[in-house]
Amino acid sequence: MAVGRKPFQGVMNIVRFNWHFYVIALLLMSAGGGLAYYMQIPVLAPLTGLAFIACLLSLLVSMYIYDLSGLYTLNWIAAASGEKLIVNIHAGFDETSTLLQDKYPDAAVQIIDFYDPEKHTEISIKRARNRYPGLPQTVTAETHHLPLADAAADKIFVIFSAHEIRDWEERKLFMKELARSMHTEGRIYITEHLRDLPNFLAYNIGFFHFYPKQDWLRLFEDTGLQLEREIKLTPFISTFIIAKNDTAL
Repeated sequence: MAVGRKPFQGVMNIVRFNWHFYVIALLLMSAGGGLAYYMQIPVLAPLTGLAFIACLLSLLVSMYIYDLSGLYTLNWIAAASGEKLIVNIHAGFDETSTLLQDKYPDAAVQIIDFYDPEKHTEISIKRARNRYPGLPQTVTAETHHLPLADAAADKIFVIFSAHEIRDWEERKLFMKELARSMHTEGRIYITEHLRDLPNFLAYNIGFFHFYPKQDWLRLFEDTGLQLEREIKLTPFISTFIIAKNDTAL
């Protein structure tokens, strides 16, 4: 477990930030169970049971990913090798900047928050921001204009936040900004859930909030970047390590 993280902090945060979903689900399951018993509607019993299993499975998978997998130890990230500037970009909820500072003690860590309350209206993000205010050195910015000099960053991290940019063209502009800001020999780390079978089994229709792998690959290609390596710390998350494409026009 990463230093500073409490036991089961990840899954508890999911429940804390999305409690309304679980309350609604519990009410619906209770209603379904009640109707199945008192109104003798046989089909409702298995449907209620499946809904309960789906909710429980999503929490167990989340516990595995965020609390048990070693995700927040950051051992899957390359060790420091003379980096001067590390950039961490998030969408209103920052769990990794202090961990990155520990990972790269000799580098400056610049934190950028692209959260926009007009675009990112999810109540869970607002609750997360209230629970965990951003670090005081955090700089707010728009996705198409990052406060970074050209070729300044040695490593750029975008962990569980790039998918919050729902518009394709805005995502392209964001990736172009990352490419502009990254040193020639630098790397971009993008960590995401994917819209794939493992995440469907874990989160059912919730997997539509994520993007397919082919969308990410097309995005990298369209913005002059190339996938150097994909890390699968668990079957449910991928980290894309991205470099500049020297052959791109």
